[in-house]
Amino acid sequence: MAWRLARRELDLKFRGLRLLLACLFLGVGALAAIGSLTQAIQRELAARGATVLGGDLEFAVSQRPATADERAAMASLGTVSETARMQGTAVGGTPAAPLIVPIELKAVDGAYPLYGALTLADGRSVQAPDATTAWIAPALAERLGARPGATFRLGSAMFRVGGVIAQEPDRLGEGFTLGPVAIVSTAGMARTGLIQPGSLYNSKYRIAVRGGRNLQALADRFKARFPDGGWQAKTRDRATPGAARFVERMGQFLMLVALSALVIAGIGVGNGVSSYLAARRPGIATLKILGATSGIIARIYVLQIGVVAGIGIAAGLAVGIGAVPLIVALAGDVLPVAPKFSVEVMPLALAALYGLLIAFAFAAPPLVAAGSVPASGLLRGHFDQRRAPLRRILPWMAGAGIAIVALAMVSAAQPWLTASFLGAVAGVLLALAGFGWLVRRGAAMLPRSRRPLLRLAIAALHRPGARTGTLVVALGLGLTLFVLLAAIRTSIDANIARTVPARAPALFALDVPSTREAEFRRVIAGIAPNAKVATVPAMRGTITGYGKVRVADLKAIPEGAWALRGERGLTYAETLPEGSVLTAGHWWPKDYAGPPLVSIDSKLAEALGVKIGDTLSYSLLGVERTATIASFREIEWDTLGFNYVLVFSPNAISDAPHNLAATIDVPRGRIQAVLRALLAPFPSVSVIEVGGVLAQVRDLVAQMAAAITAATSVAVLAGIAVLVGAIAAAREARTYDSVILRTLGATRAQVLASQAIEYAMLSAVLALLALALGLGGAWYVVVELFEFAWLPDYGVVAATLLGGIAIVMGLGLAGAWPILGVRPARVLREL
Repeated sequence: MAWRLARRELDLKFRGLRLLLACLFLGVGALAAIGSLTQAIQRELAARGATVLGGDLEFAVSQRPATADERAAMASLGTVSETARMQGTAVGGTPAAPLIVPIELKAVDGAYPLYGALTLADGRSVQAPDATTAWIAPALAERLGARPGATFRLGSAMFRVGGVIAQEPDRLGEGFTLGPVAIVSTAGMARTGLIQPGSLYNSKYRIAVRGGRNLQALADRFKARFPDGGWQAKTRDRATPGAARFVERMGQFLMLVALSALVIAGIGVGNGVSSYLAARRPGIATLKILGATSGIIARIYVLQIGVVAGIGIAAGLAVGIGAVPLIVALAGDVLPVAPKFSVEVMPLALAALYGLLIAFAFAAPPLVAAGSVPASGLLRGHFDQRRAPLRRILPWMAGAGIAIVALAMVSAAQPWLTASFLGAVAGVLLALAGFGWLVRRGAAMLPRSRRPLLRLAIAALHRPGARTGTLVVALGLGLTLFVLLAAIRTSIDANIARTVPARAPALFALDVPSTREAEFRRVIAGIAPNAKVATVPAMRGTITGYGKVRVADLKAIPEGAWALRGERGLTYAETLPEGSVLTAGHWWPKDYAGPPLVSIDSKLAEALGVKIGDTLSYSLLGVERTATIASFREIEWDTLGFNYVLVFSPNAISDAPHNLAATIDVPRGRIQAVLRALLAPFPSVSVIEVGGVLAQVRDLVAQMAAAITAATSVAVLAGIAVLVGAIAAAREARTYDSVILRTLGATRAQVLASQAIEYAMLSAVLALLALALGLGGAWYVVVELFEFAWLPDYGVVAATLLGGIAIVMGLGLAGAWPILGVRPARVLREL
């Protein structure tokens, strides 16, 4: 019977329940799209692991090749392919007008690639070129203006362009690069003369492992056999840990934003259901008179709301599925991989379950209220003024809320971050609800104004049945989200536009021979006398232990201890480096000759839990060494200068072969002249123009900002939906007020003006609260989550807030306009 009655009252236009449909569609669609995209990328990374890595197993080390014993141990595991990678400079054009392009130079052997195919633009699948030929990336061909057959210089050798690369199978596994790639053979690399003792380069050995063996066990066994080698190992299961970690964390953040949008939309669901049931008041009263129990009435409307919620959730899931290929197509090369189309069941199931729980939690109060009002009260219009008994709705809402939080934490990579994020959303909602109560009490305590319109507007805030609390929550959410979005976007834009470029040097130089530093400075001074040149010794090594902890024994890297992942830059200095501030300990004196000492970044020290006097073990050129921690430093990372987490006393590492790295601060107009001047005397030095690096960083951060903006925009839309729901839920009471006022002689303009004053007062008192809440949330996202500087444009934030107030006023008055057209006679007959 309940289903028959529910089905008869529903129609295909979903009159009265469109807001419920829209809110669930928005929230579930965002959750489904973000979850599906994240899982599809992770699945594609896992499926292509061997191709991305270049083998089943990879061993990498800096500044040296494998020894004979190490190479033999690798060969016992399967087929081995050796590659070498370093920064270089490609020189094309003519001697009078050379074209200088920073590149990533990659040398491969005859076994490369073990998996996948290296293909050229002409369709050929190739392997290592001959000793005089190079395969080059499209960007390098464009910048050199080189076609196949053209020649260019690498180091001290000339090479012929054998073809333009269409697909490099292990490109993603190579990580971030500072220029387009040029691939040569191992013999071709030897011709360049770029690899010398102390040169910065990486040797990688990829292995196609024989048999179905445990790859991680093989990697651990190899590293245990050569503990001082400084080897870094990867397996095909974790071919790109950095990309995988970024996708996971960014996906988690966007999922939290989408979930918050769904929670916000839940308020709209509650308002929509309340408005729908208020419109059904006569029907509910008739059913009660005819003997229907509260349970039957509840089942009727639960079924109706369940059907519409199911349709909204299904539509959201469909959009989530369809959005993934669209996002992949629009993103282009932004994503680490382009996943194939697939229906990801788990994210869709989570999104649907979240939608059902939210619908259930926020629809419960008006449903319980509908069943708790007697028929006589419903016929007299009391339903809209009756709240559901707290003891009856609290178990349902609490149960749904606990289920939502538990589900979010179980499915999250960082449960405590998820809990704190959802706690913050709940805190904002509670703060707005409390503020709504204060506004209502404050309006009741104000003296009666002599101006009729102002008196009506104030009275509307505290009269019986007033929905001031709901309006405050709706308006506050909308304005808070506008501020949040503006502050996040302007802060990230400011970090891109101002902080980094203003303080960065013009050029980086790598592999400057330490014995020729004076000559290097003279060449630059001859072209740009006022140029500032800073040099530091540059080496690469890995942290192998700290205190009594061995890194190899850690099951997981501690949060914030990123320096333990892979190799780090190592340097030494007699004096405290520029851009560092000593926060604890002491610096060693000049000509120090005691036990080896090291100064480390204070944030890294906090993550590792070390103290002054503890020891730090590190591997350098295959030899493990130990130094005592002498001090902690706070580092200004945004200078793009030489910022090393580890700075040693000279006697700790200066005996190892090494070259220098240099920063060159030179006027922009002299950059090309400096590059040309360094070509002939320093063919092995790689000079990188910082502008190109900044462009890559700017693009990456801008893409992240766009993703954050898109996700937050869903929350803004949800906030607008909540406002529309709040206006709709109060329509019946406002219709009654409008009719009474017009019967007493008020004009339509006066009724509309009183409502405009009401919304203006609410917006005014909420503006400061929304500003505080929005700026607080934006600060947390910008500073704590993404570790950017806090640089909002307060002018843009204020303008956005004013624009939000204008939108709020427009929506409020647009909702009031239809009420003015209601005929008083019809309404009065229903009283």
